[in-house]
Amino acid sequence: MSRIDAVCVGETMAVLTAAEALTEGTRLSVGTGGAESNVAMALARLGHRAAWVSRVGDDPFGRIVTDAVARCGVDVRGVEVDPVLPTGLYVKDTAAGGAGVLYYRKGSAASVMSAADGEKVWSRGARVVHLSGITPALSARAAALSEHLLDRRSGDGALRSFDVNHRPALWTAREAGPVLLDLARRADLVFVGRDEAERLWGTPAAEDVRAVLPEVPSLVVKDAGHGATCFGGAAPVFVPAPPVDVVEEVGAGDAFAAGFLSGLLDGFPSDRRLSMGHAAAGEVLRSHGDTLDRVPDEIRRIRATASAPSGTPR
Repeated sequence: MSRIDAVCVGETMAVLTAAEALTEGTRLSVGTGGAESNVAMALARLGHRAAWVSRVGDDPFGRIVTDAVARCGVDVRGVEVDPVLPTGLYVKDTAAGGAGVLYYRKGSAASVMSAADGEKVWSRGARVVHLSGITPALSARAAALSEHLLDRRSGDGALRSFDVNHRPALWTAREAGPVLLDLARRADLVFVGRDEAERLWGTPAAEDVRAVLPEVPSLVVKDAGHGATCFGGAAPVFVPAPPVDVVEEVGAGDAFAAGFLSGLLDGFPSDRRLSMGHAAAGEVLRSHGDTLDRVPDEIRRIRATASAPSGTPR
């Protein structure tokens, strides 16, 4: 297999969305949803060679999910089809608001991913391996895969990127807190929301998050519409978030991670990486979808000014 810029590892589910209350027997539209594949698709949209490693069932939902990710230009050769277990599924009952999300992912094909699946990752020789705190919540086997991927003795020197991404529907903050803290401490790059960190670790400010993760080479603390801080250089770098008319928040965190990783792969400094993260997140916040559908103008501007000849006004 050819070398890849980034390999993203984790479960993607089929998403059934009801336009009206489910109890009314409404029609359902079929889509896909997965944090790690969202990052892979966004990176591909931004011009990088991205791959997705996961497991799906040998069912129509598995084919829908895999085809959707592949259509975005993501390499899906590392996706294994399980002959017995089903593809994970969740249902969005829009009439019920935020409480109307029903998960059917227990015993899914992705829940039996294990450390053995790491070979599919290392075989690509990726510059970046990205995963999130969703995977260790799926099962003990999946948790072992997360530990393996974040073990710096494994692989060939790829940068380990970890989005804490705590999902209360999968495990409580009390359950998840120590596990996610341990995994984050193993990573080279960590993304975490300020409010998420406070819920998990009792850290109310970005500096407090840094205090519990001092050994992480690069730490990005996101503070919703306020901005994001990157720790790792001589001094913290803060970039405010541009104002956005929010349509839907789903997928914005994944887009931010992809924008930041894109800047990292492009060799940009922390302030430009953060700006690219904000631009990608803003694009998703302004739409009903949860994936990045176009290259934001701000990212084009950042790339153009970064590549301008010396002495060119910027």
